[in-house]
Amino acid sequence: MKKTVLITGASSGFGKVAAKLFNNRGWNVIATMRSPEKETELSALSDVLITKLDVTDKQTIQNAVAAGIEKFGKIDVLVNNAGYGALGALEAATEEEVKRQFDVNLFGLIAMTKAVLPGMRQQKAGTIINISSVGGRVTFPFSSLYHATKFAVEGLTESLQYELNPFGIGLKIVEPGGYKTEFAGRSMALFGLDNFADYQPAFGKFTAMLDQWPMSENIGEVADAIYEAATDGTEKLRYPVGHDAAQLIEARKQMDDVDFKKMMAAQTGI
Repeated sequence: MKKTVLITGASSGFGKVAAKLFNNRGWNVIATMRSPEKETELSALSDVLITKLDVTDKQTIQNAVAAGIEKFGKIDVLVNNAGYGALGALEAATEEEVKRQFDVNLFGLIAMTKAVLPGMRQQKAGTIINISSVGGRVTFPFSSLYHATKFAVEGLTESLQYELNPFGIGLKIVEPGGYKTEFAGRSMALFGLDNFADYQPAFGKFTAMLDQWPMSENIGEVADAIYEAATDGTEKLRYPVGHDAAQLIEARKQMDDVDFKKMMAAQTGI
């Protein structure tokens, strides 16, 4: 029987490429997104269900999961891919900006996980893959909210192993480095610093550094890591992807807190 994967945030980037890869490997794919009516490429593929899902809207979550099970019978793998980055000085963030960052990157991920767990427990099998980031292991300036959500995803996923592994449910974390996706465009929100001039010089240096950061164009590497996590049958938890991710994670292991902070400050011009 063909296996089925549900992917959030499948309209672009890692989610869309992963949906194509799973489909090409013979899987049923539930490709979810906020505006499914705009999708044309995935809709041309067989065994792909495109459905509306906003991770901040529990009704759309329930509807998408139900539609996927109705069409394909079950959900074997959940890929929690939807997310975005909020950048800026914490002091400048409004309550609404703080809440939305956590609603999308963390609370939405939790809601998705809870939605598929009854079925996975019943079938005594399943895999939940959470797309974190190198930003779930190391930190950059002016990214405190984003890092807070990704560090939370890392801890959540690691802890869930203890309660879900006994039901045959595996937990995985994929940690991409810098890739040329829409994360740096419509999936990034910058706080306005108009009333916080003290931060502007450093923030300007940081954003200039981001513009020069060597982003990889091979987002297929991330899709490959997601597929590996879904199919390798091991208890391996973390899957770092990208040369910069590997280098930063290794540097963090080798340095103490002060030295790593100084190194990152120097690299970002702060």
